[in-house]
Amino acid sequence: MLTPKQIVDELGRYIVGQDEAKRAVAIALRNRYRRSRLPKDVQEEITPKNIIMMGPTGVGKTEIARRLAKLVEAPFVKVEATKFTEVGYVGRDVESMVRDLMEASMRLVKEKKMKEVEAQAAANAEERLVRILVPGKHKDKKSTPFDFLMGREDEEQPKLEDKESSEIQQRRQGVRQALRAGTLDNSVLEMEVEENGPTLELMPGMGEGVNLQDMFGGMLPKKKKKRKMKLKEARQYLEQEEAQKLIDMDEVTEIAREKAENEGILFIDEIDKIAGRNGSSGPDVSREGVQRDILPIVEGSTVVTKYGPVKTDYILFIAAGAFHVSKVSDLIPELQGRFPITVSLENLTAEDFRRILTQPENAVTKQYEQLLATDNVKLTFTEDAISAIAENAFWMNKNSENIGARRLHTVVELLLEDISFNATGDHPLVEVVVDKKYVEDHMASVMSEQDVSRYIL
Repeated sequence: MLTPKQIVDELGRYIVGQDEAKRAVAIALRNRYRRSRLPKDVQEEITPKNIIMMGPTGVGKTEIARRLAKLVEAPFVKVEATKFTEVGYVGRDVESMVRDLMEASMRLVKEKKMKEVEAQAAANAEERLVRILVPGKHKDKKSTPFDFLMGREDEEQPKLEDKESSEIQQRRQGVRQALRAGTLDNSVLEMEVEENGPTLELMPGMGEGVNLQDMFGGMLPKKKKKRKMKLKEARQYLEQEEAQKLIDMDEVTEIAREKAENEGILFIDEIDKIAGRNGSSGPDVSREGVQRDILPIVEGSTVVTKYGPVKTDYILFIAAGAFHVSKVSDLIPELQGRFPITVSLENLTAEDFRRILTQPENAVTKQYEQLLATDNVKLTFTEDAISAIAENAFWMNKNSENIGARRLHTVVELLLEDISFNATGDHPLVEVVVDKKYVEDHMASVMSEQDVSRYIL
């Protein structure tokens, strides 16, 4: 329900500049909300306006799409166009991107559902753990083959507490209190855990294999093995197991499929690498074949997944590429028509680098301050140091390979290498102030080197 301006502001918390691209994705996202408020018959006529982002590496293309999806908790998958091959060749087929999107949607919905039953699952797991640690004198009734066929093998067995001695009840209460206090967390317990079923890849290039247990809907008996683990780990395992029992997987699958179809975002990177030129031959023929395979996915088709058919008509596709050698017009006309919006992302300036170092909530300087604080190092960057780092990063991009904002990680890592290596955490608090002189001293050897190979013909 965010307005386009609010979406741009939210993206601005993590991404500096690139306002044109931010506005384009903000409008696309808002249009989804507008479409959801229309009558069903009108909704079917409105499809997303897919976007192509043009710009060099490291300027924020992927980050914009990823943050956009995270902002609205939408399923998101990033794929590289160069990983796909034309139908008939060995390799990944283009439909696997939709299967990956469905998997991402399943994870999102399943995590949300499991959080809803988290409290009940924790209580059930605690009770199971108590009964494992302090078993009763009477053995629980074992499930019969009839119970297995009727799906009642996991039903709670009749409680025998009334037949158990008060001594066992007292011991269980003591263990329960110890578990809640965490005093038994490091104790080692041997318990039975389920093994993953065998995986079968039905066809080459279909992506992930299919688990036979999933395929036969639980008809195959689940294998178990004994495993030693700490009590804390055992509790987490049992909580996951109990949460799985409490959620309805059919409901999860249905919600996930609807979410993937109507809210999914597919980010196709390096699309410029499959843009063939007119009249070309050789590898470009295969590239054009990949484009033609991608076309029906973007146009709207139905892809079969292990969770059922998924329609791609209303998935938002965002393609990106540097387009240094090729142009958007080198894509086949049909594919160009399915990406009606084209935005350009600009090269980063020294001022952009300075803002990237300070403004975003996940700024690299803030990350290193928090990392080193865990080892009793209080790290501080002065204003002139920030400017010096930005200028160094800009110079290195200009005089060698331009890798955009990723260059900042290179520079900061070089600056803090000695500090990161020597910080052990077993020493008193150490304060380190990184100023302009510190940057100049540590970057002097790097700045004196210049990659001249780029000027050799």
